[in-house]
Amino acid sequence: MLTALEKGVKGGCWFSLIDKVASVRALRAAFARVKRNRGAAGVDHVTIEMFEVRLEENLNRLSESLLEGRYRPQAVRRQWIPKPGGHERRPLGIPTVRDRVVQTALRNVLEPIFERDFAKTSYGFRPGRGCHTALRRVAELLDVDSTWVVDADLKDFFDTIPHEALMGRIRKKAADGKVLALVEAFLRQEVMEGMEGWTPDEGAPQGAVVSPLLSNIYLDPLDHWMAEEGFQMVRYADDFVILCRSKEEAREALLKVEEWTDCAGLSLHLEKTRIVDATQRGGFDFLGYHFERGYKWPRKKSVQKLKETIRCQTKRTNGHSLEQIISQINRSLQGWFMYFQYSHPTTYPRLDGWVRMRLRSILRKRQGKKGRGRGRDHQRWTNDFFTACGLFSMVTAYEATGRPSLRSTTDWRAGCGRTARPVRRGEGPGT
Repeated sequence: MLTALEKGVKGGCWFSLIDKVASVRALRAAFARVKRNRGAAGVDHVTIEMFEVRLEENLNRLSESLLEGRYRPQAVRRQWIPKPGGHERRPLGIPTVRDRVVQTALRNVLEPIFERDFAKTSYGFRPGRGCHTALRRVAELLDVDSTWVVDADLKDFFDTIPHEALMGRIRKKAADGKVLALVEAFLRQEVMEGMEGWTPDEGAPQGAVVSPLLSNIYLDPLDHWMAEEGFQMVRYADDFVILCRSKEEAREALLKVEEWTDCAGLSLHLEKTRIVDATQRGGFDFLGYHFERGYKWPRKKSVQKLKETIRCQTKRTNGHSLEQIISQINRSLQGWFMYFQYSHPTTYPRLDGWVRMRLRSILRKRQGKKGRGRGRDHQRWTNDFFTACGLFSMVTAYEATGRPSLRSTTDWRAGCGRTARPVRRGEGPGT
């Protein structure tokens, strides 16, 4: 299969794939990835640990049912999670562990087939690409005066993908009937919300392992068409911007996108789609960053999300030792900084100071005092005191890397004498 992927297959269409999805070896590798990603149990209440107890038996049963065409996905448990920095919520589907294993095996087979021809302008959930590579491309285009930006937003994209049109695009490269039936079965999985269930007529459920790949398959024609028309588009899943050299070019690009989405059964969010001049006040947001007048920093919602996390970890009634609290918040601060380390340097002193204020408030409470850490508290518990306690400082981390840019591959952990951990595909804690 690797050789065929390299050279291509006759007619560009694969006819025998189910054996590759259903092999016990493939399912075992899929389970290992599901286990690494952790995640909650689905509607059957079977956890990853419970599934692993009889792993070989479960994998053999899955393999047989897939090869014989008897496999049927279970319902998806739907939960609503808050969007950062607002009162809106978005749906998240939680498949069962067995379904996540099969979806992972399915994605592992289909992804390289479609990846071979995906456009270079797509960065989301693809091997060797991620948020930072997309952000780097945006920064490069802004540097060469492509500062008129179409900031586009697809309305309810994952819930409105037309099933038949999506299947038509998959059939062009995968003609194995059992694999196609498997994809359709996942698209039409029953959704359980509370005690009620329903079957979707369109869309790919957010939270499903195969959904990111399906979204890339559906939007890939848009990527190629915009490139053929001469527009510089940068897309990460359903989030994309088009960077142009003039307002007229940006207007033309927006018209092209509107034309394509109408034909594809999708729609732009009118209130969130706009044309902006990135050299002026206002700028635009993309993948958690805000770009404006040649600078970039975390968007407000990304900062709010971090603060909400730290607030939960630093309640004044927290009964843990200061060392335990600092150890917990350090994980949040380090992960956030790893993603936003390319921001303007004025980003970090304010956040460092805010975190220390939260810790001083805990220490005041323990001395029987009320209110936030302030005034003489800064002399009682100095910045050096918190450094000695091991508190992570974004300012120190930023300076240790020599002010990193998106074009630099320097990792802040190397500058701090820490072991670097590579960012996983699709990772971005504050987006």
